[in-house]
Amino acid sequence: MPDTLEISERTQHMGTENSFVVLGEVNRMLKEGKPVLSFCIGQPDFPTPQNIKDACIKALKDGKTGYTASAGIPELRKAVADYLSRTRHIKVDPDSVIIDCGGKPFIMYVISTVTQPYQGHEVIYPNPGYPIYQSQTIAQAAKPVPLPLLERKGYVFDIDDLKKRINNKTRLLVLNSPQNPTGGVLSKDELFQIAEIVEKYPKCWVFSDEIYSQIVYDHEFNSIASIKNMQERTIIMDGLSKAYSMPGWRIGFISNAKIAKHIGTWVTNITSCAPHMCQWAGVEALNGPQDETKKMIKVFKERRSIIVDGLNSIPGFKCLRPGGAFYAWPNVTEACKLISAKDSEELRTRLLNEANVAALSDNHFGSRNVGEGEHLRFSYATATEQIKEGIKRVKEFMEKNKQ
Repeated sequence: MPDTLEISERTQHMGTENSFVVLGEVNRMLKEGKPVLSFCIGQPDFPTPQNIKDACIKALKDGKTGYTASAGIPELRKAVADYLSRTRHIKVDPDSVIIDCGGKPFIMYVISTVTQPYQGHEVIYPNPGYPIYQSQTIAQAAKPVPLPLLERKGYVFDIDDLKKRINNKTRLLVLNSPQNPTGGVLSKDELFQIAEIVEKYPKCWVFSDEIYSQIVYDHEFNSIASIKNMQERTIIMDGLSKAYSMPGWRIGFISNAKIAKHIGTWVTNITSCAPHMCQWAGVEALNGPQDETKKMIKVFKERRSIIVDGLNSIPGFKCLRPGGAFYAWPNVTEACKLISAKDSEELRTRLLNEANVAALSDNHFGSRNVGEGEHLRFSYATATEQIKEGIKRVKEFMEKNKQ
C-alpha cells in the first residue's frame, strides 16, 4: 500500500468492546480442542422463544423482506410505545420511538446529535461502564467524563461526585441501570437526586440505557423518565437482545419526542432501517406471551446465587450480589496478591490459559477507579452446570498457585 494512503487518527485510536476480542480468543482455543468455559459475553444461552421465531417465519413467507421506513414499521413503534408506557409509567407516543439494529448505534447517534464537535462539550458516563460510551464520545470529538461507580455504594456513583463533574459544558449524562458490568441498580431515591441536579443544567440531556430493565431481581425497575419533568429530556434506550434472548436479531429502540426525528435521520444515513422481518418478530416479542422471559429471569436469579456464593468461596475473591443484569463483578485485589499477579488483566489471562476459564478484566470497562482495587467480570448468562464447573476450576487454580 502506498505510504500516502492514511488511516484517520480517530479510527486508529477508537476503543472497542473487548468482550468480542476475548470471545475471538475463546473460539480460537475451542477450535484447538481446549475445553474453555466462557463467561465473557452477555448473551443469554436460551433459545429465542418459539412464538417470536414463528412470527419472523410468517413475515418472511408474507414477503416482509424489503426496506421499511427508517424509523421502523408502525406496528413495532406502537408496540414499543405501549411497552414503555406500561413499564415506565409514562405516556409514550409512537412518533417518539425510533427502531434500529440493536441498541449500540443509538449511542453514536445521540452523542452526535446533542454535542458539537471540538467545542468542549462533555459527556458524563459511568466508570466502569459499557466501553462504547467512552469510545463514541471520543470519536464524535466530545470530552469523556468518567463517573466512578463505588463498591461501598453497591456500584452506584456518589451523588456528590456527579455534582462535581456536571457543568455548563455538560451536554449528556449517561445512566445505565441495571448496569453493565457491575449489576448495580439505581434506586428511585437516587434517581430523584440525579433529576434535581440535572434540572439546574437546561442544556444537559439524559441518555438512559435501560437494556436490562426487565432483568431486576429484588426491587421494581425505575426509570428516570418517570420523574416529573424528566421525560422530555430523557432519551430512553432499550431493546430485545437480553430479555427476549434475541441478541443476533438486532432490534433496539429509543424514545424521546424532541430528538426522535433527528435520530431517524441518522438511521437513514447509516443503516437505512432495521431488518424488516426482525421488526415483525419484535412486535410478537412485546405483544405476545411473556412466559418465556419470566422463566429466563427466574433462572438468572437462581444462577446469581450460585455464582456469587461460588466466587465468595474462592480465596482472594469478594463479590457483591448484583441487583440486576447477569454479571458478577468480584473484587480480586487479594487474589492477585495471592498468586503474585500484577493486576486483574494478568489474572484474567492466566485463568484463560491455565484454567481454561474466560472472563473479562476491569480494564475492559474503562480506567480503574482510585482506591477501588482490581475486578473481573463473569457473565452468568450461561448454563448452571458450566457456572459450577467454572467456579471449581478457578478455585483449583487459586489453590495451586497461591504463593
